[in-house]
Amino acid sequence: MSTAEITFSVGELATERRQEARKILWAFLAALVIHVIIGFLLAVVSAVQRLPEVEEDKPIEMTIVDSSMIVPPKPKNAQFVETDPSRQSAEAPEEKTFESNANSKAASEAAPTGDMPLPSQDGRDQPGLDLDNQRYTLANQGAQPTVETAPKPSAAPQPSTAPQPTTTPVVAETPAPTVAPDQFAMLTRTPTPPPQEATPQPQSQTSVAPQQPASAYRPERQQTRIRGNISNRGISSVNALGTPLGRYQKIVTDAIGSRWYAYTESRRDLINIGTLTAHFFVDRNGKIQNLKIISNTSNEAFANICLQSILDAKLPPIPDDVAATLPPEGLEWDGVNFIMYPN
Repeated sequence: MSTAEITFSVGELATERRQEARKILWAFLAALVIHVIIGFLLAVVSAVQRLPEVEEDKPIEMTIVDSSMIVPPKPKNAQFVETDPSRQSAEAPEEKTFESNANSKAASEAAPTGDMPLPSQDGRDQPGLDLDNQRYTLANQGAQPTVETAPKPSAAPQPSTAPQPTTTPVVAETPAPTVAPDQFAMLTRTPTPPPQEATPQPQSQTSVAPQQPASAYRPERQQTRIRGNISNRGISSVNALGTPLGRYQKIVTDAIGSRWYAYTESRRDLINIGTLTAHFFVDRNGKIQNLKIISNTSNEAFANICLQSILDAKLPPIPDDVAATLPPEGLEWDGVNFIMYPN
């Protein structure tokens, strides 16, 4: 009984082992097939990616264009630098580095110490290009002459009054004297004006006080620290060409600057030190457009003064020859700096 059971148990165990072996074999074959399929797919994908794109051969086309119809792009205008009368030159510089209201030739008071086409000089580290120090002055008409009229004597008669009886000659009752011909000719000449003391002029006795000359607007400048490469010795200046555009830009800077100094002087107690940078356009009619503040390190009162100075500027229309060189928006002013220094 026990032997049969043992035999039966051993035969069942062998059957189970054969079934497990078949399962392992089928699993191995399935895994092998899956790996083969994956490898085939990867090979196909890589082969497709490596295939170069076949470009069709296109015939060569030739197009003839009339050169007179080509509109060249307008070159960007050079940076504007105001030329002081002390730096003006009758001759234009050979190299146009800046646009200006007048010609000037580059020179430097110090030896070159940098790479920029500017003079070398010591000064303040600040935006802008100030070549010297200068206090600002506002334009005025000067003191008007004062006219002082001498007091008239109370007893002096006016020439237009009635004739006095004591001084009126009676011609009808006095016989005419006999005169020589040469004496008669002397009487018919134009008489020589008598001296002033003999015939006083009541209405013209005035004294005019000396008149104070009118002053022109001049902006304040504080010399900028520059490291330039100009070797020609002389008063610090740059190569600038005086052009119609430069002269119009001078009008814009004077109109805005003169108002800015007047406004800041009247509201100095409300302003903090700092720098404001603005951007705007001047259209062909001389109107300010697209005004905006780029940066401001001062306070709101200072910003209002700067904006008011720009908007209140009375500008003439841009001349036609200047407008032809500008984009449709007009004259662009990029990075206009207003600086309030400490006292």
